[in-house]
This record gives sequence, structure tokens and C-alpha cells, in this order.
Amino acid sequence: MVAERGNISIHTENILPIIKKWLYSDKDIFIRELVSNSSDAINKFTKLVSIGEAKADNDTKYYIKVVVDKDTRIIKVIDNGIGMTGDEVKKYINQIAFSGAQDFIEKYKDKFDQGNQIIGHFGLGFYSAFMVADKVQIDTLSWKEGAEAVRWISSGGTEYEMDVSDRTERGTTVTLYISEDSVEFLEEYKLRQILLKYCSFIPYEVYLENAEKNKKQGDKNETGREEAKPLNDTNPLWLKNPKDCTDEEYKEFYKKVFFDFEDPLFWIHLNMDYPFNLKGILYFPKLKHEFDTMEGQIKLYCNQVFVADNIKEVIPEFLMLLKGTIDCPDLPLNVSRSFLQNDGYVKKISNHITKKVADKLISLFENEKENYNKYWDDINPFVKYGCIREQKFYDRVKDIIIFKTINGEYVTLKDYLERCKDKHKDVVYYVTDERQQAQYIKFFKDNNIDAVLLNTLIDTHFIQFLEINQSGIKFSRVDSDLSDGMKDSSKEGQKANAEEDKELEKLFKEAMGDEKLKIKVEALKMATVPGIILLAEESRRMQDMSRMFGRSDMANMFPKEETLVLNRNNSIIKSLLKLYKNGNKKDNVQMICQHIYDLAVMSHKQLEPEMMTRFIERSNKLLDKLMETEVAG
Repeated sequence: MVAERGNISIHTENILPIIKKWLYSDKDIFIRELVSNSSDAINKFTKLVSIGEAKADNDTKYYIKVVVDKDTRIIKVIDNGIGMTGDEVKKYINQIAFSGAQDFIEKYKDKFDQGNQIIGHFGLGFYSAFMVADKVQIDTLSWKEGAEAVRWISSGGTEYEMDVSDRTERGTTVTLYISEDSVEFLEEYKLRQILLKYCSFIPYEVYLENAEKNKKQGDKNETGREEAKPLNDTNPLWLKNPKDCTDEEYKEFYKKVFFDFEDPLFWIHLNMDYPFNLKGILYFPKLKHEFDTMEGQIKLYCNQVFVADNIKEVIPEFLMLLKGTIDCPDLPLNVSRSFLQNDGYVKKISNHITKKVADKLISLFENEKENYNKYWDDINPFVKYGCIREQKFYDRVKDIIIFKTINGEYVTLKDYLERCKDKHKDVVYYVTDERQQAQYIKFFKDNNIDAVLLNTLIDTHFIQFLEINQSGIKFSRVDSDLSDGMKDSSKEGQKANAEEDKELEKLFKEAMGDEKLKIKVEALKMATVPGIILLAEESRRMQDMSRMFGRSDMANMFPKEETLVLNRNNSIIKSLLKLYKNGNKKDNVQMICQHIYDLAVMSHKQLEPEMMTRFIERSNKLLDKLMETEVAG
């Protein structure tokens, strides 16, 4: 060929992102683009071989090699793919607006069943090299018989040089002369990290070679392929048919990709060809604590090339709490392969993934109920969040949402309401802290009343969501109200003395020094308990929501609406008025009232530091008085 010089033809809409380097958000993308282009080049050649258009030995081993030479500040990306003729270099490299992949598809579209799976805008991807290089050189030899090897050189402007190359093997070598501000990429460990990030599952073997080490070792093998080990897995598990995958393979793949030592709970293998090509595996990880739910990671691939983590257009937001890999060759990526074109096609993919997750949960509920119950403690924050965020997801899974009861059973909302309808119709009693609310739980168990556990951060939102979507149903915490089943309905219990009740109310208000203290006298079945605290459901929810959003100042704006319920069936309460009428026992009566109140508060929440100090001091005084009585007796 005749040596030539010229100017690269750039369409105006492409000049800014290329010259200003705005096409890509991260510099390390250049490795992904160049290796992806090599993969595309091999893919094109193998397709030509498959249709008899090109010839290759049956044992041909395809490879992509990245060579780094820190001494000379050079990085090379080498492949034995389709290669290019001089005319193709002019078209695909010099005229940036054209795409090699698109042109290739157009030419051979009638011979391929799935030609549209070839990705890549070769010219644009190639030009990412100038993000890190002062000069870039291409040496390429086409697969076509009689083709002449071509060398192309450019220093990043619009000028280039073309001449004959000394390359003798079919394929392409891209040589990057790394610029001063990008020498970090000459570190072998850095390149290895980038290759593992973007190219771990590229369909052709990828090797990383250190030229400096090879020189020292006297490596005479030009490709280094026999001694080296590929960095990538060319056949990731998501490409296999689900029925051919074992549980151990799923677990091993999960641990390898996400560096998690724990086995996942279960997984969903996505595998469809119509109406779009989508494969992948979504894992439900085992959570160490609730905040782990915010650490999900869905890796998105396009033809086995990593695109990005957690792309919200494809992955519904609530699924970001999971871990997984999704490969969609038909993704409508923009030219940088980093962002999605916004269209209805992507929404269909998102809807399909949501449906498959819901279907998996329903299948577990219907066919593996015991396992489903076992998983629930880990997956319930995810399911609840999904219901709140995606109405369609809620509509699918609403009948399989379960609740763990204070008796250790797992029941659906429908089951709970049915079994409790005679005691509290359309009311769901719940517990948020089993230790703190132990006294109330005992009340419920002693009276054969059931309650469910709702102890995750999202539950405050979720019960309000359910109240909106399940008309007529009300959630009430165990310390917010007295169930009728907890009250003494016997004739003796119903005997109320209004005068005594008023005296008790006055007595406690004086003892506590709080005229606004709400007091209610009831006959409770639990005769051993002198008093309990109730906090109105709506008031507490508002306080909890304010604190959840870091607005403790607003939490104090809402009235506490606490009520001290005194149990007239309790012997201490019965004796209190008699003791009060004994004039010289006033101090003792005040101390007992304060102690009853503190005990009631303690079963409801932790005492404030000052209250706790007074409680301990008062407890010691009561012990002293008890000892005095015993000694005197």
C-alpha cells in the first residue's frame, strides 16, 4: 500500500465528546472498550467461519492479550480476530461516525439468525484510548486472502499516518503510548483490577502479560498463551440452562463474584430469548443485620461485557437490595456502553425481572413453605420495600406476605385476622421489641391473644401502606391499647367505684407532680400487675417517623398521649387508698405511687437517666423499709 497522511473525518455531533473526552465518565473505561472491540473482532470472524465465508483450523485458539511495559510506557491490546484492510481502517477509524459492527451486521444480516448480538461502535470505542495515551498505533491484518497488513498512527488530534505494517498474524494490535498523567495504568496490579472488573466474563480468553517480567525471564513464547492462565471465565454460569446447574455451582459463583463467604438463601435464574434476550442470576443474600439490605449489587452486562452496577433503568429500585448478574445483549446502550437510551424496551425488561422475582417467591410459598418461613426473617425487609415501591409487585405477592407471631408461628394477614376475629375484629396487634415489650407480650399470651412481630426499620412505613391498601384493617402496637380480652369481664371485675377511681387519679397526679398525667382505672385479668403505660398508636408513629428521618426536634412537637392504666384488681392498688387515709403514711404512699409509675414505664420503654437514678434510690429505700418491718416483726 502507499503511505499516506490525512485528517480524520469527524461528524460535528461527535467532536465535543471525543476531543473534550466527555464520552466516558471514568478513564479506566479505555481497557473495557479496547478488549470489547477485540472480542467483537473475534466474534465477527467466528461467525464468518460458521457460515463458510472464512476458514480457520478446528483447533484455532482465540485470545485477547493485554501487554504492559512500564519501562517504555506502552500498553498493547492484541487479538487474533477479523482484522482490517486499509480501506476498512479508513472507514472505521478515520470516519468516526461509522460503526464497524453496524456495517458488518448490515452486510451479513441475511446469513445470521442473531446478527444483532454483535455489539460495539468500533471507532468510538477505540478513541477512548486517547483518554490515557499521547499516541496510539494500530497494526492489523485482515482475514481476507491476499490482504496487506496496515499500520495506523495518530497523536490524538485529527491527523493520522497510514503505512504498511510488519504484522504477520490475522488480527489487530492496538499500541498505546501512555501520557504522563496516566502512568498509573502502567502498574500491572492496576490493569489486572480493571480487567477483572470489566472483562471477567468476556467470551474469549483474556491474558495479562508484563513485558518487563518476560524480558527478565527470557520468555521466548510470543503470545505467552501456553504458560499464562486466562483472567476470565468465558462461560459464566448465567449462560447455562438452569436445569443443568447444581446448587453448589450457584453458591460457588455467588461467592466468587461477590466475595461473600456466606451462602445465599436462594436464587432466581433468568433465562429467556423472547420477546428479548435476557439471562442472569439474582441472589437473595443472607443478612447479618438489617442494614445489610442497603448493600445489594446487581451487575449489568452486555454480551458478557460489564457495563455498570445497579443501573436503575433496568433494575427496579427495590431489587437493588439483592445481588446478581444480568446479561442483556439487546440493551439499547449509548455509544459509551455506559448509559441506557431511555425507551419502552428497557421498561419491559424491568417489568419482566420484577415478575420473575415475584413468581419465585410465590413458588417458594406454595411448594417449599417450610423454607419460605425460614427465609422470611432475612427477606421480609426486601419484600416489604418492594411492595411499597412497586404496586405491581405488591399486587402479585400480597397473598404470600407472612408475619411471625409471638408464639413463633408464621401466618398470612388473612390467617391472622380469621383466627383473631372473635377477640379483636380487623385489628392486628404487633410487637416492635420483644425484650422491651416482654410484659405486654406476657399479657397477650396469658389471655390467649396473638400478636405479630414487626421489628424492622421499614415496618413503620409498611403497616401504613397496608392500612391504605387493605381497607378496614388497623395495626395497633401491644402497648397502644387494651384489648377487650385483657379486661376482667366478670361481675366482680365490672364493679367500679367512681369515687375511688377519682381519688386514685388525684393521688397519682400529686405523687408525680403532674396534673396533666392521663390516668385510667380498669379491672385487668392480670391481677399481679398494678399498672401499665399505653401510648396512642398515631402519636407514637409520628414520633417514630420523625426520629427515623433524623428530626428528633420534630418528634417532641407531637403530644405523647401516654396513659397510665391502674389495675383495680391488683392488691397494691386496692390497699393504696387505705394507706393514704392513714395520715402519717403520706411519704410512703407517694413513694409507692412513683414506683408503680416507673415500673409501668420500664415495661414500655427505657427510663431516662435521671428517672433511672431516682428509681434505684427509691428501690433501696423500699428495701430498707421492708427490712425494718421484718426485723420489727
